[in-house]
Amino acid sequence: MDEIGRRAREAAAHLANRDGKAMESALYCAAASMRANVDLILKANAKDMAAAQAAGLPASMLDRLKLDDARIAAMVRSLDEIAAMPNPVGQVLTGWDRPNGLHIERISVPLGVIGIIYESRPNVTADAAALCLRAGNAVILRGGSESYYSSRAIHDCIVEGLNAAKIPEGAVQRVPTIDRAAVGYMLGNMTQYIDVIVPRGGRSLTERVTRDARVPVMGHLDGLVHVYVDGKADLEMARRIVINAKMRRTGICGAAETLLIDRRCAATHLPALVADLIGAGCEVRGAEDVQAFDPRVKPVAEADWTTEYLDAIISVRIVDGVDEAIAHIRRYGSQHTESIITDDTPTAERFLSQIDSAIVMHNASTQFADGGEFGFGAEIGIATGKFHARGPVGAEQLTSFKYRVHGTGQTRP
Repeated sequence: MDEIGRRAREAAAHLANRDGKAMESALYCAAASMRANVDLILKANAKDMAAAQAAGLPASMLDRLKLDDARIAAMVRSLDEIAAMPNPVGQVLTGWDRPNGLHIERISVPLGVIGIIYESRPNVTADAAALCLRAGNAVILRGGSESYYSSRAIHDCIVEGLNAAKIPEGAVQRVPTIDRAAVGYMLGNMTQYIDVIVPRGGRSLTERVTRDARVPVMGHLDGLVHVYVDGKADLEMARRIVINAKMRRTGICGAAETLLIDRRCAATHLPALVADLIGAGCEVRGAEDVQAFDPRVKPVAEADWTTEYLDAIISVRIVDGVDEAIAHIRRYGSQHTESIITDDTPTAERFLSQIDSAIVMHNASTQFADGGEFGFGAEIGIATGKFHARGPVGAEQLTSFKYRVHGTGQTRP
């Protein structure tokens, strides 16, 4: 592990002295390698899938693990899009002159070496490598054991891109073991090599990283995502958004887990929304006032309001207007993503201003909580903390800054 750290630190120093064209070239070459090796990636993924199914992993995790032609094509597009983005490093963020003649500039710079610990999703290998590299960072990837072979095949393509651009292979390294001791070593014994740790996975992983890491952590907790249907919501719009927010992909962190409905429109909107969800194969849970509209609704428990299902299950609550919806989200939410559906602009503005989540939406599906949909090419995750970055973490969020001060011989009295 120390050798991996040393190589990463050396690569980070190398990247700091290269212009953005080298990173751009590496990503385009990596994308070309992935296009040429689709069959090898699919074979590797089939090996991971067979092991995961034999181990009895839940359907939601199998969905996150599975690769097909379309998902590989999406990874390739992300690499191309990230390569085509403006270089986020070396930008003059602001500048000003002081009365004594000093000129001060704030300049964007790489973070250095980023350690990324993630579970099941093999696409994170490509996305994280590309975003870190685009921002001039070296990265150490420690993927989950479930995606071991898939991640290795994807990493091989990234290395081809590095070699083509004459960038040291230490710039993107994959921890070549499934031994969990490697995670502990990264968190507690590599402070001289790693500048920041990014966990991407479930609550237990994020909590462990936050607790044990001896370097700064950029992470998020659960995606306890809410959709609030206001009394002035258009029914057809609400139906489209709610079914998409919950059922497009149930296993992603932007999937809605709780549906709040204004009592003023419950009689007209709730029956159709519940019927749509159940018809799409979603289990709906609610209190007696929700069950009164549809006997197929199952009883809700207090624990449901704090559960990230990542499955075809949703909890529904009737609330007395936007203020009670806001109060519910403040009590139970994880500051990830929330959406309001309404044609009333003042109510929407009240919701957007008073909800303190990383992403707040008006008349849009929460499934847009994604770096690719924000125009970032991809994301490492959705940061819900308040330091350094919030929301989708793209290449720009993987930079810091320094100050450059230009003088003409000034001395301080």
